[in-house]
Amino acid sequence: MKLGLNIINYGPGTTSDELGDWARLAEDGGFDFAMISDHVAITPDVAELYPAPFWDPLTTLAWLAGRTARIELGTTVLVVPFRHPIITARMVANIDHFSGGRIILGVGLGWAEREYASVGVSYADRGAIMDEYLAALRTLWTTDVATFEGRHVSFADVQTGPRPARDPHPPIWVGGNTRRAMRRAVTLGDGWHPLRPEAGWLTQHGLPTLREVAERHDRPLPVVAPRLYLEITDAPLPEEGRLAGHGSIDQIRHDVDELVTLGIERVVFDTDKVTPQDRAAHEAHWRTYETLIER
Repeated sequence: MKLGLNIINYGPGTTSDELGDWARLAEDGGFDFAMISDHVAITPDVAELYPAPFWDPLTTLAWLAGRTARIELGTTVLVVPFRHPIITARMVANIDHFSGGRIILGVGLGWAEREYASVGVSYADRGAIMDEYLAALRTLWTTDVATFEGRHVSFADVQTGPRPARDPHPPIWVGGNTRRAMRRAVTLGDGWHPLRPEAGWLTQHGLPTLREVAERHDRPLPVVAPRLYLEITDAPLPEEGRLAGHGSIDQIRHDVDELVTLGIERVVFDTDKVTPQDRAAHEAHWRTYETLIER
C-alpha cells in the first residue's frame, strides 16, 4: 500500500518554511505522496475552519516540486468550479513537467456557499459546472488543439502545449462520499477519493455502491484512494461512529489491514483538526506521523 499525507497549508503559523518541512517529512519519512487542500476566497464561513493565510495549492505544488525528487504531489481537493478549465489544465500540465510526472489531481465541489459567491460562480450549478470542467480538462490534456462546447464552458482551437508529462494526463481522483461523487469518479475520473469515512463504511457501503455505479455505466472500477482522519489515542475508541484512522495504534492498523484486504492500494492520512498557530503546532502534527511510521 502507498501512503500519503495531507500538508496543512493554512493558519497563522504556516509559512513557506513549514510547507517545505512538510514536504521534507514526506520525502524523507517513507511516504509515497503528499497532498494539499484548496480554498480561493477565505470568507467568514471558510475562516472558521481554515483561517488565513491560506496558501494556494497549485503554486505551492510547483514550488514543492523543486524541493522534492521522489514523492508524488497532489491536491485533496482542488475545487474545480473556481477556475476556468483552460487555466487549470495549463497550470497542472506545467507542474507535472516541473515535477517529472509526479502530479495527482484530486478534485471536489467544495462546500462554502459564500466562497462561491465571492468568485462569481453559481453554487446551485456547481455539480453541472464540475462535470463539464472535468470533461474539458481531459480534452485539453489529450489534444494538441482543443475544442469543447458545453453549457458552462466553450472554447475552440486552443493550443494546449505543453501537454502533461504523464501519459495521457495526471490521474484525476474525484473526492466525495456520495453516489454522485462515485458517478463522477467512474465516468470522468481515474480514481475515487472518499473523505474521512467511518471505520467499516467502505466495506459495508462505499465499495458495494461504487461497484454498482461502475456496472450501471459499464465502466471499470476506478482506483480507490481514501483520505483518513489520523489521530492516535492512548486507549481504543468505541467502534460505533469511529472514523477510520482515528483511535489506538491497533485500531488504525486494523483499519489499514481492512483496506489492504479490499484491494485498496493508496491511502492519504490527514491530521488537520487543529489550526497551526505557530511552528510548534506543525511539529505536533509531524510527531503524529512519525509515531505512525515508527509503529
